[in-house]
Amino acid sequence: MEFPKLKNKLILAPMAEVTSLPFRLLCRKYGASMAYTEQISALAITRNSPQTLNLAKTSPDDSPVGLQLFGRNPDILIDASKKLHKDFDVIDLNMGCPSKKIVREGYGSALLKEKDKIKEIISSLTANIPKPITVKMRSGFKKEEALKLSKLMESAGCSAITIHARTQEQGYSGNADWNLIKQLKENLSIPIIGNGDVTDPISAEKMLNETKCDYIMIGRAARNNPFIFKQINRYFKTGEILKQSQEDKLKIFDEYLKLETNFKLIKLRCMDFTKGISHGAQLRNKLSMAKNMGDIKKLSTA
Repeated sequence: MEFPKLKNKLILAPMAEVTSLPFRLLCRKYGASMAYTEQISALAITRNSPQTLNLAKTSPDDSPVGLQLFGRNPDILIDASKKLHKDFDVIDLNMGCPSKKIVREGYGSALLKEKDKIKEIISSLTANIPKPITVKMRSGFKKEEALKLSKLMESAGCSAITIHARTQEQGYSGNADWNLIKQLKENLSIPIIGNGDVTDPISAEKMLNETKCDYIMIGRAARNNPFIFKQINRYFKTGEILKQSQEDKLKIFDEYLKLETNFKLIKLRCMDFTKGISHGAQLRNKLSMAKNMGDIKKLSTA
C-alpha cells in the first residue's frame, strides 16, 4: 500500500514520553504534516494494558498519524496492529531505537542484525494488515548497512523508510551521515524520510537539497519548540527566517496546557516550553513543585 501524500515536507518524529496526542496536535497546528505516536509495545497492546492503550489515543484532528510499534514476534505485531489499525493511517516498525534496554531485549535497532527476522516481520504485516507498513531505522548496528537493509525492507513490502543516519553505537552523538539518506533515495522506489541534525530552516533546506529525500522527520528540535515547523514552512515558501518572540513562546506554553486539560492526558511536559523565555529557570523551578494542573494554570497566568 502507498504511503500517504502529505501537504508539506515536515513530519514529527516518534519520541518516548513526548509525542502524546496533545503534543502531536500542537505540532500539527504549527505545521507538521504528519505525526507518530511514541514507540509502543506490541505485546502490551495485546495484553490490553490501560497505560499502553492510553499512549495510542488519537482524535479526528490527529491525521495522518502513524502508530509506531516495537516488538520482534510477527504474530504479536499482527495482533497489536489488528487491534488498533483502524485509528491510524500507517503502522510503523521501530528498528532504530538505540536504548540499551530495548536492544538487550532484541527490539529496536537490535533487529538490524537479523535480516531474516526483518523480512519475516514486514512480509507478515503487509500480508495481514490493510494499512501501509513502514520502518524507522538506524544506518546500522555497528557498521553502516543502511542500503542493503533498506532494499531488503522494500522487497518485503515496506511502503516507506525513515532513516536516522546514525548507527546504533552513535546513539544521538556525532553527526548524522546524510550521504546514507541520499543513497537510499537514489536506489529505492518507495518514499525516503530523512532524519537527523535538522534543527532550523537552513539545515532543513540543506537536507532536502543534498539528499533529495521525500520528507524530513524532526524530533529533538521540535521537542521543546513546535514553532520550528512554522519557521521551516515559512522559509520554504518565502525565504524568510521567522523570528520567535517571547509572546510566541508563552503562547505555545498556554496552548499545550489547554490541550493537556482537554484530553486529560496530563504529562506536565509544559516545562520544556519555558526554555528561552525570560525568567524561564525560575518558572521551571515553580512548575517542578506544582502538584496539579490547577497549580500550573495559576503560574501560567501570573
